[in-house]
Amino acid sequence: MDPVLIGEILAGTMFLGVIGMLMLGFPVAFTLAGTSLIFAFIGVQFGVFDVSNLRALAGRYTGYMINEVLVAVPLFIFMGVMLERSRIAEQLLSTMGRLFGDIRGGLGISVIIVGTLLAASTGIVGATVVTMGLISLPAMMRAGYDPKLACGVICASGTLGQIIPPSPVLIFMGDMIAGMHSQAQMSMGNFAPTTVSVGDLFAGAFLPGLLLVGLYLLWVIFKAIVAPESCPATPVPPEEKKGLWKEILVALVPPLLLIVAVLGSILGGITTPTEASSVGAVGATLLAALRWRLSFTVLRDVAIRTAVITSMIFVILFGASVFAIVFRQMGGDALVREFLTSMPGGAMGAMIVVMLIMFVLGFILDTFEIIFIVLPITAPTLLLLGIDPVWLGVMIGVNLQTSFLTPPFGFSLFYLRGVAPNSVSTMTIYKGAVPFVGLQILAIGILFAFPSVVTWLPSVLF
Repeated sequence: MDPVLIGEILAGTMFLGVIGMLMLGFPVAFTLAGTSLIFAFIGVQFGVFDVSNLRALAGRYTGYMINEVLVAVPLFIFMGVMLERSRIAEQLLSTMGRLFGDIRGGLGISVIIVGTLLAASTGIVGATVVTMGLISLPAMMRAGYDPKLACGVICASGTLGQIIPPSPVLIFMGDMIAGMHSQAQMSMGNFAPTTVSVGDLFAGAFLPGLLLVGLYLLWVIFKAIVAPESCPATPVPPEEKKGLWKEILVALVPPLLLIVAVLGSILGGITTPTEASSVGAVGATLLAALRWRLSFTVLRDVAIRTAVITSMIFVILFGASVFAIVFRQMGGDALVREFLTSMPGGAMGAMIVVMLIMFVLGFILDTFEIIFIVLPITAPTLLLLGIDPVWLGVMIGVNLQTSFLTPPFGFSLFYLRGVAPNSVSTMTIYKGAVPFVGLQILAIGILFAFPSVVTWLPSVLF
């Protein structure tokens, strides 16, 4: 049998084997590395893999450790965990709920606004959904909200951290796509390609993030008009309105200033994401200190949790590196390229296929697992077909955010199920998420029809 065909068969089988092992519940990083090494050994027996290729791992791991862009990841995670411990979300929800309490749907609008602010300051989906669920779900239930609407609003607004900068997912995708874009351009004879940075991806994701926020708000307003009993007003007694604007300033202005300092400096070209992440980490610590919630115990807990989350992400990255080397050396790249280029519809047809694959994988794999496994084997072909790199990264981010929300496997639904009271059934959470999945699909359609929503701001700023 042709060695090339054998290699491609082994590469395809290895991909399916990794997915199968992950579905059985094996640890991600060890599954990626272990399954890849098993298939590498099989490939050696068939003469389609050379063990010396694994020597490249040392260089890759060293490259990750000295990559200045990736330094931003633990710092942004530290910023998010510190803000969570400073109970800023609780204060924001309480204050915004009183501000919009006199209008129908006001509490739901408050949850979406606070979710947006948390997304722009934490970027950690699981933490945001859990925090919002613990704080806002009981308040919305007491106010007489339809449980389905309450659950849908919390899950949807909690997943905004996936796409609104400074999402750690965007940092990794930006760094990966930058290298792939340069290689694709050079392979086409362009030896002075236009560079793509994490800042470009942040700028590209900004307007789509606001588009999603706008769609969520419009849905709550629509429900308030056609089904007012589903989101009643929560009037605030006159005595509680005294000093409300002062509380709003105290609760809203500091985190807004921090967000502007971090994102504004990146989008304005003043700092790199790494430099801005250090500003964010220090700023979040100062906010916690100003709220008298900073102590050695808090600092230690935040540092430990940051280390745990960062280690988890990078261990998955290291395991994915083994997978990428074995997959490519056995001809997996050629297999994927042939598959995507044969799709009807050219570049857009291939893009739709990749999006559908990632959407389905989003039911069983975490976001980082998907971008570390699927992005390296599909993005090079899509970039060679002429897909804009920034648009590609943002579309993947919105797509994976949609799979986070989609019943019955969406991760955000499980996060909320873990903190929701027993009176809220799992089916209620599922039904509440469905309208927001529809809004996500509408947003994806808009971004497909009008790519300039993504590409306009990076072209203006950079």
